Amino acid sequence: MTIEIFTRKEQKYLITKEQYEALIHRLTERMRPDRYGKNGRYTVTSLYFDNADHLIYFETKNKLRFRQKLRLRVYDKTDLNDSAFFEVKQKHKKVVNKRRMVLPLREAYRYFKNDIEPLENFETSNTQVFREIDHFRHLYHLKPEMIISYDRHALHGIEDDELRITFDLNLRCRNDDLFVANGPHGEHFIDTNLVILEVKVNHSVPLWLTRILQNLNCKQRGASKFCTSLEYLKQTELPNGIENEKVLVGGEV
Repeated sequence: MTIEIFTRKEQKYLITKEQYEALIHRLTERMRPDRYGKNGRYTVTSLYFDNADHLIYFETKNKLRFRQKLRLRVYDKTDLNDSAFFEVKQKHKKVVNKRRMVLPLREAYRYFKNDIEPLENFETSNTQVFREIDHFRHLYHLKPEMIISYDRHALHGIEDDELRITFDLNLRCRNDDLFVANGPHGEHFIDTNLVILEVKVNHSVPLWLTRILQNLNCKQRGASKFCTSLEYLKQTELPNGIENEKVLVGGEV
């Protein structure tokens, strides 16, 4: 069953493929592959929303204490009759809250084109979450902005199933084709030798994992896929003076 409402803490790291491979080797005894995909590997394709003033971008860019995003997400190859995950992601400091509902991809695109039809007429897993998404979308005047895709390798703790680690590789973005069923194509917006690592826990990161990350010199490093890709795609449209996201390991210049 899909978890539709959940809260957790996240720590982000920007690492090299060499560090990624070393981590995988050291985590084997304590973590198992995610049950989804093939040995925990699958492709994620997400449609992100923003408004004409890029308010969502600036909330994230300026690291507001409370910020949120709206996205439609699919996994691997998807057609119009397959499931899509429509969610609001809210973040307060390092605590992430997600409110998600599932609907056929065809219903999602029908909703984008139809602001008149009652929400009850759409096929969804959770009408209440759909109402919240709809309210957020109209309050911020959000429209589809861009698609971000990447290959994910996900692991779960063997003894602690609430511990989750994800590695995101081959990160691509596009804004010329906003139909997620067309697959994960796009332009690379982060060096292909870099990997975004996220550690996701309900409470605190276990000491054994902290020591492994320290021994491999993995430093915490915010790496916003949304901000980095939007800056890449809209270099000439954003106001002057904006400092682009640093996407080198450790934030080095």
